[in-house]
Amino acid sequence: MRALITIVLLAALAAGCWFAWALYAPVTPSGQQFVLLHAGYSTHRIAHELQDAGVIRSARAFLIWRRLHRGHSLKAGEYLFEKPANMLDVNDRLARGDIYIRTVVVPEGFTMFDVAQAVETAGLGSKDDFLKVCITNTEMIHDLAPDAATLEGFLFPNTYEFTRTQSVQDIAGTMVRQFRQVAKEIGLNDNIVPTVTLASIVEKETAVPEERTTVASVYDNRARRNMLLQADPSVIYAELLQGAYTGALHHDDMQFDSPYNTYRHAGLPPGPIANPGKAALEAAMHPAQTDYLYFVADGSGHHKFSRNLEEHNHNVAAYRKIMQRR
Repeated sequence: MRALITIVLLAALAAGCWFAWALYAPVTPSGQQFVLLHAGYSTHRIAHELQDAGVIRSARAFLIWRRLHRGHSLKAGEYLFEKPANMLDVNDRLARGDIYIRTVVVPEGFTMFDVAQAVETAGLGSKDDFLKVCITNTEMIHDLAPDAATLEGFLFPNTYEFTRTQSVQDIAGTMVRQFRQVAKEIGLNDNIVPTVTLASIVEKETAVPEERTTVASVYDNRARRNMLLQADPSVIYAELLQGAYTGALHHDDMQFDSPYNTYRHAGLPPGPIANPGKAALEAAMHPAQTDYLYFVADGSGHHKFSRNLEEHNHNVAAYRKIMQRR
């Protein structure tokens, strides 16, 4: 009998030591370990996800601890483990919801193709899935652009923070909501599609803040005179849509067959060619009052504007000389 009691005590002691070891001994992950816990995961599932990732020593010990200490519920989300931590530390992080945030930067002038790549690079989904949302979920902007073929122009430029529990549809929806907020701030209530379309051209044509309203005035003046807009970025976008853009424009590209090619079709393109920021939207809403009809780069990051073709040709010749000397 005494021997049996001794065995039981030794077993209990061994179990206690094992439990304390599993509970308090820090575990060092092998590099960066990401663990994605979806909403609805059971504690059992969570414990085994953590064990499989090498974040805790024992799923069984984790479950025992959770049964003995019924504290805060564990939060869904993606967690990054890269430093030594014991099981109590891990439990506390999950109870706090100390989730890993992924940043997506969308600069002014990004196309939906660029945004899709940024989403994929951030590890939030494939670019093809994001583009599919941009094409098939236009109901997000139906009240703003009833005839829109895509979400292009309405994925507002900003720095966003997302988690992997959010779908690519959630991500696109967040960007559209940001557009709505900014549009409300600046009073963009009517002529939304033409305004966003012009703003997208302005955004692609110049990165110089003080030039935006002047560039907008050039296209506004051309439109008033029934001139072709002849915006190079529209040709690039036309080719992007058909997967034909090679990275540079050539003379023959100006005849590319697309309604987005403003060298062949009068007026604005059928829709935006990029996602403009607040300043470009305001420039499109309030173009400068000028009589300019042309502009060309000046070789220093700015542009020279002209009122007639003779002035423009002179500016083009000057630009070519500058480029030849480089």
